Amino acid sequence: MNLTMGIDVGSSTVKCVITHSCAGRNGEVLAKRADRIRRRDPDAVVEDSVAGALTEAGVTRNELDYIATTGEGDWITYRTGHFYGMTTHARGALELDPEARGVLDVGGLHARAILMDERSKVLGYRMTSQCASGSGQFLENISRYLGCSLAEVGQLSLQSKTPEQPSGICAVLAETDVINMVSRGIKTADILKGIHLSMAGRYARLMRAAGVDGRMLMTGGLALDVGLVDALREELERQKIPIDLRTHPDSMFAGALGAALWGAFRSDKLARAGAA
Repeated sequence: MNLTMGIDVGSSTVKCVITHSCAGRNGEVLAKRADRIRRRDPDAVVEDSVAGALTEAGVTRNELDYIATTGEGDWITYRTGHFYGMTTHARGALELDPEARGVLDVGGLHARAILMDERSKVLGYRMTSQCASGSGQFLENISRYLGCSLAEVGQLSLQSKTPEQPSGICAVLAETDVINMVSRGIKTADILKGIHLSMAGRYARLMRAAGVDGRMLMTGGLALDVGLVDALREELERQKIPIDLRTHPDSMFAGALGAALWGAFRSDKLARAGAA
């Protein structure tokens, strides 16, 4: 059995997961923690997140068999190894939903659709550009302008009766459209649902291009946005794309979870090689 930690450093949030598992299988999650970076020093956020996870799990860093980083976490000096983000999200998604054969990871700066097999091997992917108006940062900027928190966006969007979509594909133009909508008296709920539908159209095209078919798990922080998930399901149905989109309460931890499980697999492999 291996005691491993996965640290997923994103553009806006640090996620830490500690698991107790055997060769990366059947991982028991002992701790999970997410900390927003905002304007704080990323080093300090990582240390707070790691310390909090260790306290929750009741272990020390020296007791960990493997510390795996992913995302932008390759600069962490005490890591044992680093894993590519698509690999960790695929592995974490499979752990959360064993029937999933695809992942839609929506992060702070970009979104990516990942096609995988039953072992979480990545078979293909497509990714948006960082300037597209389909990222978590874009949605956060819009919510701040509209005077609501990011946590309120989803439920407000579900209340929309007559959504109005922005015309701009670029974030700057889309934000200009939102300003014009506000000046015309468009309701906040209708603006947010329009934003969600616009993002959903972009994600649906991404998923189609990646070749995903069947069940797909949404990961990343925006997987918790019920309005976005609802809009995306509407768009998939409208375009007749045969994808069964799912979410999980721990979707935002998929990258960190996958890193921890790959760390356990690597730790077990190294131990067996040393014993040979």
